[in-house]
This record gives sequence, C-alpha cells and structure tokens, in this order.
Amino acid sequence: MMQRPFKLGTTSFIYPDHIIPNVKKIGHFFDEIELLVFESKPDAVIPCRNDVKELAELSRNLDLTYNVHLPTDINLSAPDPRLRRDAADTLKRVIERFSITPVTMFTLHLEMDRPLPSNAGIRAWQENARQGLKLLIPTLEDPSKLSVETLWYTPDIFKNLVNEFGLSVCADLGHHIKYGYDISRTFELFGPKINLIHLHGVDTRLDPPRAHIGLDKMPPNAFKEIIDHLKHYTGTVCLEVFKLSDLKGSLSALAKIFNGMPCL
Repeated sequence: MMQRPFKLGTTSFIYPDHIIPNVKKIGHFFDEIELLVFESKPDAVIPCRNDVKELAELSRNLDLTYNVHLPTDINLSAPDPRLRRDAADTLKRVIERFSITPVTMFTLHLEMDRPLPSNAGIRAWQENARQGLKLLIPTLEDPSKLSVETLWYTPDIFKNLVNEFGLSVCADLGHHIKYGYDISRTFELFGPKINLIHLHGVDTRLDPPRAHIGLDKMPPNAFKEIIDHLKHYTGTVCLEVFKLSDLKGSLSALAKIFNGMPCL
C-alpha cells in the first residue's frame, strides 16, 4: 500500500440528477469534480449564472475544485469554417460562464470522422483543427487550462497542436485500453502537459469493448498497466463513470493499492 500522489475526482453524474445535487452528495469525498457540460443546445442545458454562483460557493464550503468537460455536440476541427466558428463561439461562452469558479482544466474533444483518414486527410484535419483553435485560443486567459482529450485516434496526431498553442492534455486511459494505444508512449509524448487523467474500466471481452465501467471490471493486466503510471502521477485523476456502483467498484479497486481512498 502507498499514499496516492494524485488528486482524486469523479463526475457530476453519479446520481441520476442535475450537477448541483451531485456535487452536494459527493463533493466532500473528492478533491475535484468533473462538471459534465456535454451539450450546448438548447442554451438552457448550459448551467445558468445562478447555478455557477452556487457551484462556486460549494467549492469553498467543500474545499474542492472543478474541471469542466466542454460540449461534444460541436466540432472545432470541422472542415466547414462556419461550423468551426460556431464551435469556437460556443466554447468561449461556456468557458466564460464558469469564470467565477475554481476550474483547473477545460477538457476539449477534437473530433475526427472515422475511419482514420489517409496521411493527406490527417494533415487536412490538423489544419482544420489549427484554424479552429486560432479562433478560440486568443480569447483565453491561460491556454494551458484547455486540455485536449485522447480519443479513439492515436494521440500523436495532435502533438504539434498542443505544443503550438501551449495546451494541456487529458489522457483518457480507458480510451487507451479500449482502442489499443500505448499508455507509456502517451506519457513520453506529453510528459508534464498531462494535467488530467480520465480513468474508467473497460471490458475488453465484449465487441466492441465496453468503457466507462468500474475499475473492478478491468482485466488484471490492463489494470496493472494503469496503476504503474498512477504511482508516480501528481495531477488529477478523475474517475469518469456515471453511476454509483461503478464509482464504488473503482474506489474499491484503487483502495487495494493506495491509502487515503474515500469510502462511499
């Protein structure tokens, strides 16, 4: 057993309820809560200013910080410049909305159509993403608070963009297991730029593998690979699961390795 070196978080949808009731129920168990803002339309789905004020107050009362998962129903890397502009405008609005809360990171999906395109297609995607980021980054006070999440495609593809714009990386280790990418390589590629880890179990016996489940359901070899990296990681590890049973299973699995794990 060892003391965990990382801050621990989970999502704002553990109970089937809105963000604030979830924060009230689980906030005192964790260092950070991932506020899920997956949708941007209609406007009413984005937390209102009064809700954000309450979240700021809860952060003080519960001694916690937040990271915000930005909307996924927009596309900052779209081929159509109008869609990129719409995406940038939406992201600006969401980021501004949370300006009064202690947010450590805003997590961004740079979407890509499947299957993986040719080399020329990848270069075109990188240029589209660059143009989208140029619309967004100048409006940010600190670009390093924007973290690009590892998705289904190899993280190598966005390395130059991260370096060019001074961004951070959200390493989704569950995605690495699900899609067969080398976790060690991602840590070698990005090093201290990985300020946030999304962690969840993956059942690789299914086709396709099922993700965002409890870590207790993770194959032992995959779980060990993840733990080997967590032992030396000092950023935030967010248990990205969406129901109480998966959260409890994940905490139980981690408690076999690390001291100081909460017990819900």
